[in-house]
Amino acid sequence: MADSANLNHAAQILSAISAEQRADSALRFYFERHRYLGPQVRRAVSRAVFVYFRWLSWLDAKASPQKRVEQALALQERFDRDPKSIKTEALAARAVPGWTAAEMDVTPGWLQQLQREPALWLRARPGMAGALAKSLFACERTDRTPDALRFTGVQDLFKTEQFKLGEFEIQDLSSQLVGVACAPQPGETWWDACAGEGGKTLHLADQMYNKGVVWASDRHTGRLDTLKRRAARAKLFNYRTVVWDGSARLPTKTKFDGILVDAPCSGVGTWQRNPQARWTTDVEDVTELAATQLALLNHVAGSLKPGGRLIYSVCTLTRRETTGVADAFTAAHPELETAEPAVTLRPEELNANGMFIATWRRKA
Repeated sequence: MADSANLNHAAQILSAISAEQRADSALRFYFERHRYLGPQVRRAVSRAVFVYFRWLSWLDAKASPQKRVEQALALQERFDRDPKSIKTEALAARAVPGWTAAEMDVTPGWLQQLQREPALWLRARPGMAGALAKSLFACERTDRTPDALRFTGVQDLFKTEQFKLGEFEIQDLSSQLVGVACAPQPGETWWDACAGEGGKTLHLADQMYNKGVVWASDRHTGRLDTLKRRAARAKLFNYRTVVWDGSARLPTKTKFDGILVDAPCSGVGTWQRNPQARWTTDVEDVTELAATQLALLNHVAGSLKPGGRLIYSVCTLTRRETTGVADAFTAAHPELETAEPAVTLRPEELNANGMFIATWRRKA
């Protein structure tokens, strides 16, 4: 049975969550107001909140919040012991919203992956993964990319000396593979058009060994401020930030060797890590986001140098936001050619977020 105090904490956090207040934000605000809670309690409460949304459709709506959290934790324990104890048909009907079946490939493996605890991935500085794995101890390597480590320990990574020294970033494996697909070279000029808080910007800058420049744009200045703090910790300086609202009015007339459009999307690929989003995203969001994604690609295409590469990535699996957008963009831009076959990274195959990556090159 779960600790009653932890159940109460989780219930209070759930009461603050809404379509406007995401689970991770509600957790952060709650822990800021309850600083006396130790790391072990915070981990248990955070897990309980995410497990609640993972098993939401199985829970008794008439029960108290604490009882529903307890039910969810029991279901998680049962599933972890024997995944086959929850039938695929039940997962298809209750673990995801009904609209997904018409928008993407819903496989038994994907449904089971959604109900597992997500892996925690780190990105070591180039060439330093082996040393970092030894110093953090609880790390596993992957053959997908040499700088990625799966962390299996329990310590607070943000408080480690390695983090403070900028030796790694917490970055999902699929996100790291976007940077690998970009493959920027030292001295080049790149544009991370939808940079957010800069995870992929820093990866591009790292691969360029502080030579050349990465333009990082976002519509939110707060995200760019976070990027600057992260870059300072990592001792990366070959970047510049600029605000861009995603419109046809571009932030610069610079021509780029490479452009990354990591576009806003429905986030279906993150549903294992962020189970609340399953119940706040609908098919209308997919339609609107696909139009936004295509518009972003159209806006930036003219900023490529001859021979320059354009990479499109989205952490979703819906056909309209992936192959649908890529096919429409290809048809509209004969001045570009497909540089490499598009890649769909499936969570059940990668043990990470789902991701779609397409690449074009501007003809000489």
